[in-house]
Amino acid sequence: MRRSWALGASLAILALGFTAGIASAQDPAASFPNKPIRMVVGFAAGGGNDIFARLIQNELQKRTGWTVVIENKPGAGGRLSAEQVAREPADGYTILVGASGAMVIGPLIYKTEYDTLKSFTPVTMIGDFPLFLAVSADHPAKTAKELVAWTKANTGKANYATSSPAFTLPTELFKMRSGANGTAIPYKSSAESILGVVSGNAAMTVVDPPPLVSQVQGGKMRALAVLATERFPDLPDVPTMAESGFPDVNVSLFSGFFVPAGTPKPIVDKIHKELHTVIMNSDVTGKLRGMAVRPKGSGPEEFAKIIADEQKLWSEVIKAGNLKFGN
Repeated sequence: MRRSWALGASLAILALGFTAGIASAQDPAASFPNKPIRMVVGFAAGGGNDIFARLIQNELQKRTGWTVVIENKPGAGGRLSAEQVAREPADGYTILVGASGAMVIGPLIYKTEYDTLKSFTPVTMIGDFPLFLAVSADHPAKTAKELVAWTKANTGKANYATSSPAFTLPTELFKMRSGANGTAIPYKSSAESILGVVSGNAAMTVVDPPPLVSQVQGGKMRALAVLATERFPDLPDVPTMAESGFPDVNVSLFSGFFVPAGTPKPIVDKIHKELHTVIMNSDVTGKLRGMAVRPKGSGPEEFAKIIADEQKLWSEVIKAGNLKFGN
C-alpha cells in the first residue's frame, strides 16, 4: 500500500512538471528574462538617444530587477546598430533604441540590410519632439508666409541649412506645400546648421529644439513656426504651421524601442508593459520633457502604424522632389 502511494505521488509530481513545462512552452514570457538584456544604441555615449536609453535602463532595472546592459554602436546615423540587431535572435534579449532617421528614412534612401517593418517589431515609442522653421534674428521675414514670399523674391539667396535627411525632408515638405524656394546646404550637426544661419551663409533651417531654444531666447535666431499641432512650451509665442497658414506641414522626429521580427508576442507585450510603465513614470516624463521630448509609451500596433504612415509620406516627398542622398 505504501509502495502504491509512493508511486502515485511520483506520477503526480511528474505530471505537474510536465504540465508546467507545457505551460512554459505555451507562454515564453513566463520565465522572461532569465539572463541580461542588451539595449543597443546606435549613437555615441552622451548623445540624446543614449541619454534616453540610460534614463529608462536605470528605472527599468529598479522597477523589475532585470539586468539591462547598454551597448553603444554608433555609425551611419543609427543604421549600423539597426543592421546588427536585425540579425540577432528573436528572443527579446536584444532591444534596439532606434530613431526616425534610421528607422523611417534610412531604408527609403540608402541600401540597408533591413526593412524596418519586416525586420523589426516596434515595441514602443519613447517620445517625439517637434521641429522648428527658423531664420536669423535680422532676417526680414517675421512669419512663415513672409519667408515664403521672401524666397520667391530672392531665389539666388534662398537656401537652407540641413545636417541630415531627417531635416532635409521636412524642409522639402514645407517647400512643396508652401511654394517656397530653397537649395540645401549640408552641415554636420543641428548646432552647425544654426551657426550657418546666424552667420548668413544660409537663409533658413528646419531644426530640433535643443540647439535652437537658447539661440532664440538669446536673440540670435527667430523661430517662425513649429511643425506640430500644438505650440512648444519653451517657445510659447511661436505659432504652429497650421496657425501660420500651412496645416499640412506637421512633422516630428521620434526615438523608440524595437526587437527583431519574430519575437514572440507574449515577450513583446511583457517588454512593452514594463517600458510603458517606466516611460510614463512622472520622474521619467519630467526628465524627458526637460530635454524637449514629448513622452509617448505607445503600443506596438500604434507605433508600427506611425512608422508606416511616415514612410509613405517621405516616399512621396522623395519621389516628388527627385531627391538624392549620398551615403
